[in-house]
Amino acid sequence: MKLKFLLILFLVVEAASAQTTKTKNVVLISIDGYRWQEIFKGADSALLKNKKYRSQDSAEVYKKFWANTEKERREKLMPFFWTTISKQGQLYGNRGLGNLVSLRNKYWFSYPGRSESLTGYYDEAINSNSYPNNPNENILEFVNKQKGYENKVVTFAGWAPVAKIVNRDRNHMPLINPFEKVTGNKLTEAQVLANEVQDYLPNYFGKSVRWDMGTYAIAKTYIAANHPKMVYIDFVDPDDLGHAGQYDYYLDAAVYLDAMIGNLWKAMQADPFYKNNTTFVICPDHGRGVGNKWTGHGASAEHSNETWLAVLGPDTPAGGEMKEASEIHQDQIAQTIAKLLGFTFKANHPVGNVIPSVFKK
Repeated sequence: MKLKFLLILFLVVEAASAQTTKTKNVVLISIDGYRWQEIFKGADSALLKNKKYRSQDSAEVYKKFWANTEKERREKLMPFFWTTISKQGQLYGNRGLGNLVSLRNKYWFSYPGRSESLTGYYDEAINSNSYPNNPNENILEFVNKQKGYENKVVTFAGWAPVAKIVNRDRNHMPLINPFEKVTGNKLTEAQVLANEVQDYLPNYFGKSVRWDMGTYAIAKTYIAANHPKMVYIDFVDPDDLGHAGQYDYYLDAAVYLDAMIGNLWKAMQADPFYKNNTTFVICPDHGRGVGNKWTGHGASAEHSNETWLAVLGPDTPAGGEMKEASEIHQDQIAQTIAKLLGFTFKANHPVGNVIPSVFKK
């Protein structure tokens, strides 16, 4: 009888710990080097006025990006963020309200930033963009090991070192790097075209990066054809254009990335496989400097550790612009994704805590 009682108790505990979230699929989107200032304030007037950072006609630039209030400017720049995410999801990181999102790592650039988000861990040894394969296990490979998610996790990288950050050599998971192509015997016509188009875009920033238009086309067509359950999309244009000092084109990138993300959300919500059971998690890998240091980031560019976070999905309350004075960190994103899927992320290293406010109480 005692054994029978223990068995029943075990089954009750197992049932209680079963997934209670509605999220079955997650799309994690990284926007390299995109500042919280533009998310929450819109175009920066000081940078917009500076001819040094503007290639386009000033009247045309002001027509596209300028308005009298921050609210109008940010809605003009990123309408999907401020008409959909702000009403149905959550936006963290308006430091003007004391709502802080910050890097845990002290380096404030690409490899350490992406690694922190994906592994939920700040590894002090990762101090270079040329760092070799990441020894730290990440949320993608963890999810790939869970029942029902095997071979349903994929990465679309706009920057070649992402293959080392997620350690493709270790886990052999699908990852499409710049100028690599989706392979298979049954590619759709749209996938064949997406593979082809990336070769016709100019290598303005070198062969280690792919324009976000190409990454978006490959990702969207792959999702429609294969229905992966965990997707990581790595966008890079804002960082490249920021380093080039082209603020007007940096703002253009914000507009089309907002549109791409919005269109992907609408397409996935129109697909019965994803409708009402998919969460988008969107963040940068780092921030940027301010004033004449806006073109750079890293420890020498103050404020580059300041980031932001957007979450949209069935388990996240419609908090909109989060106004509570508090601080969360990038190393909390991985465990939060795991919880959205009903898991607890365990790895070969410590993992940051869940962000409680992302979930309904």
